Amino acid sequence: QLQLVQSGGGLVQPGGSLRLSCAVSGITFSGYVMSWIRQAPGQELEWVSAINTGDSTTYYADSVKGRFTISRDNAKNMLYLQMNGLKPEDTAVYYCAPGRYFSTLPAHRGQGSHVTVSS
Repeated sequence: QLQLVQSGGGLVQPGGSLRLSCAVSGITFSGYVMSWIRQAPGQELEWVSAINTGDSTTYYADSVKGRFTISRDNAKNMLYLQMNGLKPEDTAVYYCAPGRYFSTLPAHRGQGSHVTVSS
């Protein structure tokens, strides 16, 4: 069955960097658009970034554009999110999930990575 296992996250000062990883199994990973989404305490779910299959075209929310980079390694069934220039407003739980559009937290998602940006 589909499994998504995340690693990375933690506490970082404003302006710092973190890298999130997501190991995917149970699906033909290369055939799926993959996304990172996040949810801050008391806030709505926010889509962060997506990466296509095939040409690996990337998409970003305006709030992270220019600071975050999504990537994938289809040979390793891995999804990544490199986060640079972190801001306090980036504090949230981050999830990886297959798909592109989410109105609610998807049933099939990683376990979540806590990212806290604070001095």
